[in-house]
This record gives sequence, structure tokens and C-alpha cells, in this order.
Amino acid sequence: MSTLTLTKWAPAVLALVLVASPGVWRYSRHVITIAHEAGHALVALLTGRRLEGIKLNSDTSGVTVSRGRPTGLAVVLMYFAGYVTPSLLGLGAAALVTADQVRPLLWATVVLLVGMLVMIRNVFGVVSVVVTGAVMFAVSWYATAPWQAAFALFVAWFLLLGGVRPVGELQRRRMRGLARQSDADQLARITRVPGLVWVLLFAGVTVGTLLLGGRLLLPL
Repeated sequence: MSTLTLTKWAPAVLALVLVASPGVWRYSRHVITIAHEAGHALVALLTGRRLEGIKLNSDTSGVTVSRGRPTGLAVVLMYFAGYVTPSLLGLGAAALVTADQVRPLLWATVVLLVGMLVMIRNVFGVVSVVVTGAVMFAVSWYATAPWQAAFALFVAWFLLLGGVRPVGELQRRRMRGLARQSDADQLARITRVPGLVWVLLFAGVTVGTLLLGGRLLLPL
């Protein structure tokens, strides 16, 4: 196998290891949680809700608090956004990578993280966002173009792969009765559509974006 081929596949393999390895996933999942809560927060703002704060916890859980009507399309979109946002961000990253827009991808990520930092309401959350943002900034500022491209590929693959696993974890917790306040169950209470249907919708979006993103990235 040529060095070029190894370089192309290394980011995907590394992302798969970080997602598939239970020991590593417990740490790498924090990045997915950041994206998850960012999705809630962004949709809350876009739909006119009042965003009051975000907490990111050491057990990889998170909470986004907003104020507004307890029912209606806005709150449905807000709850739905969490589990699908990492995958959608991964698809967007894949599109930018294939368009050779690596540096704009890195800088856009830094800007989003800075915006999110303003709303973080606990110390662990601040540390998580600052560390993630510092890594993105360091790569965008100091790394050479080939390393930036490889890192951007890794980010895209990690978000695409990492967006799928939490959906399966959610359903396993629901089956054991440990996720009564999950996004799917909140949606079920608001819409009267069973929580399992929402989980399947999460799965459809995350798996679909993985397939689409993979189709974009594999020819590279």
C-alpha cells in the first residue's frame, strides 16, 4: 500500500477507532456531546426561543436550557436537532473537504465553539469547549496544508461515525428504563408519537448522512 493511500485512509481508521473502542469512546464522545448540545442551542435561537445556558457533564451527558412555548414546532425541532447535529456537521465537513475548503472549515468550527462558550454554565463544559477550540485553532494556524487536510478528513469521519453510535446507546438505555427524559421521550410527550419512532428517525438521519458523507470522502 502506498504512502499516499495510507495518508488518505489513516484519518478514517483513527476516527473509527475513537468511536468503536469502548475505552476511548468514553472520552472522545465529549466532542459529540458538544455538537449535540450546539444543535439544540442553535435551533432554539433560530426558532425564537430564549437560550439560557448549556451544561456539559463529565459523564458525556449535556443539558441545554431554553425558554419558550412548551409545545409546538419550535420545541420539536429543538429536541430533534441534538442527535442529528453531529452527523449533519460531519456531512457539511465532508462537503467542505471535497471542495478543498479546509481552512474555512477549521475557522468556522473555531467561531462556532467561541459562540457556544458564551452560553456554557459549568466548569467542565468550559474546559471541554476551550480544549476542543484550542486544538482546532492550533491546527488551522500552525499546521501545514497536508496536515490540515488530514485533520479535516479526520474531523469529518469522526462526526459522521460518532453521530451514529449515540442513537444505539439511547435505545439501549430506553429499553432498560434509564432514559425517561431523553430527547426521544420528550418528543413523544409533546407529539404523542412513540419514542421509538423518533429514535428510528434519528437513526435514519445519522446513518443516511454517514452514507452520503462516505460517498463524498471515499474517492479522495
